[in-house]
Amino acid sequence: MELQNYSLVSEFVLYGLCTSQHLRHFFFIFFSGIYVATVLGNFIIVVTVISDPHLHSSPMYFLLGNLSFLDIWLASCATPKMIRDFLSDRKLISFGGCMAQIFFLHFIGVAEMVLLVSMAYDRYVAICKPLHYMTMMSWQTCMGLVFVSWVTGFVHSISQVAFTVNLPYCGPNEVDSFFCDLPLVIKLACMDTYGLGILMISDSGLLSLSCFLLLLVSYTVILITVQQRAAGGVSKALSTCSAHITVVTLFFGPCIFIYMWPFSQFSVDKLLSVFYTIFTPLLNPLIYTLRNKEMKTAMKKLCNQHVTSH
Repeated sequence: MELQNYSLVSEFVLYGLCTSQHLRHFFFIFFSGIYVATVLGNFIIVVTVISDPHLHSSPMYFLLGNLSFLDIWLASCATPKMIRDFLSDRKLISFGGCMAQIFFLHFIGVAEMVLLVSMAYDRYVAICKPLHYMTMMSWQTCMGLVFVSWVTGFVHSISQVAFTVNLPYCGPNEVDSFFCDLPLVIKLACMDTYGLGILMISDSGLLSLSCFLLLLVSYTVILITVQQRAAGGVSKALSTCSAHITVVTLFFGPCIFIYMWPFSQFSVDKLLSVFYTIFTPLLNPLIYTLRNKEMKTAMKKLCNQHVTSH
């Protein structure tokens, strides 16, 4: 912790998403709407899963509810600050606030990655081993999968922030993004960060790539199994899996691109960051739940109960 005592930088300057005055007002309205829709949509899903006994006891919906809970926090890590900065000419964030952004983005992001793998495993068991589903996906198993996702996210995040917070920051303090992203922040340190870049690749990059490949393998096995068992179910399974793979790609693609090549400067990094921090938390409820008839029925039931009680 001694290195931090020599750090002269007490705050960072964020470049933001854009510099155009007219676009900034448009983006303020646009992303405010996106954020409200994301939080409201995921909150409704969490409440629906908790309030409906059938959904709450179902492994698939239990995991979906946890995904929506994580999405609320993922969307809240950087988006509110970005929205507020659209109205500011100078976008500042304190040193502690910057480190907190890095910690929570990696914590929630990795927890969601592991949870998405758990959800793919749940669908694999349901389709490929239906007779053993309730045994393999017991309540204890579901709790264990959620617990592992949170612990993995926490351990990963601590490992990233532990070395980042102790780096000597004594010169430039401008971050070319709308939030404190790890590759951009460590480049501001007054030392050679090549070794840290390698560490980041071996941690964030490989973790993202491994989870992504596991998901692709899982969905491939599911499609092959459905095709072998019933030709009529292929189109439905393909539709579901392709929708899931689309969201997974939008989430993992930018993460893999950004954290596997931390030594290069890409102007597209800022755009890619928008996908996994803002759009993915919005798309997850649309793809995973709102397209589901059982979930929509439970939502209507909950809405009717609320209206009746008033």
